[in-house]
Amino acid sequence: MTSLRIGPIEVGTPVILAPMAGVTNAPFRTLCRDAAAGALPSERAAELEGNPAPVGLYVAEMVTSRALVERTPESMRIISHDEGEGVRSVQLYGVDPATVRAATRMLVAEDRADHIDLNFGCPVPKVTRKGGGAVLPWKSELFTAIVSAAVEATAGSDVPVTIKMRMGIDADHLTYLDAGRRAQDAGVAAVALHARTAADYYSGTAHWDAIAALKEAVTDVPVLGNGDIWSAEDALAMVAHTGCDGVVVGRGCQGRPWLFADLVSAFAGSDARIQPGLGEVASVIRRHADLMVAHFGEELKALRELRKHMSWYLKGYVVGGEARAALGMVSTLDELDERLGALELAQPYPGEGAEGPRGRAGTAKVPHVPEGWLDSRAIDAGLRAMLAEAELSVSGG
Repeated sequence: MTSLRIGPIEVGTPVILAPMAGVTNAPFRTLCRDAAAGALPSERAAELEGNPAPVGLYVAEMVTSRALVERTPESMRIISHDEGEGVRSVQLYGVDPATVRAATRMLVAEDRADHIDLNFGCPVPKVTRKGGGAVLPWKSELFTAIVSAAVEATAGSDVPVTIKMRMGIDADHLTYLDAGRRAQDAGVAAVALHARTAADYYSGTAHWDAIAALKEAVTDVPVLGNGDIWSAEDALAMVAHTGCDGVVVGRGCQGRPWLFADLVSAFAGSDARIQPGLGEVASVIRRHADLMVAHFGEELKALRELRKHMSWYLKGYVVGGEARAALGMVSTLDELDERLGALELAQPYPGEGAEGPRGRAGTAKVPHVPEGWLDSRAIDAGLRAMLAEAELSVSGG
């Protein structure tokens, strides 16, 4: 099994859970992490005992640097971790180097993170129209300043900084090779590429050849690949096709935290795969609910947050529309128990119907960018003033 090193952190299985807004909170990370740990062969588990991150990294939802510096309740919830997380991974978003520096310094000085990832991959309009996420690397000097600020703020600590980015704004404004080299030179510990542009959004097929090109361009730190990993076989295929040092898994694990068990098995050379019947899925949903209640401290809020996961969990299983709708409206644990209990829980794993892409891919779209953004790769006075006010105070997605 190939391991991965990100700064001082050794990751026994080269797999990372991608940060996803409203999804990768502490409860979901626990499910993924526990699934991965349970898949380790006993001899390998003994060998890795005491390793802080033996079976992957699990990154929290993206948090904005300004909100973190202001210590908003939501930002503090986002960076909360449970005691079982050997490596506390936080993803920061920001468009202002000073604010990113302050947020990074806070995380390090207050011992709130063991790994910090910087978001340059978010394609949603509320982020890109402010010059953030996937469109920011177009402004190359600003990109370098932000990455450098974060790396400098971790000086003297054992907290590595990584970046996650897309290929660029669109096919005519690609930035990933330049950004990868700049990030490497600034001192990051790894570079991850979602092999789509902002214009691609989540549509079409990921361009794995771009990951291979980035691997050739960035030679001093690990290069991680992201995009269209729906199965363990996809992960192995990406590594074989691109030569990347590890994989980042996003939508493929929605409603399938056990995908991480498959990934651990695959990288260990085993063909063992988890194929749960509906009864087993229902048990995972119920555990997810318990973890959410403990995390949010409020049953109604926890169950509302769980609702979005229902269609992902039930993908491919024979569950009528009325039952699906009812599960998508649960408000209490008692309601959840009643509605899960009414399902035909003896159903076996449905095969292909439960696999493949999850959620809505959407279609390609013209990215929203600030006026004049594409005119130059430099930042003028007007854009600098806009960016100073552009930090969002909520999670950017």
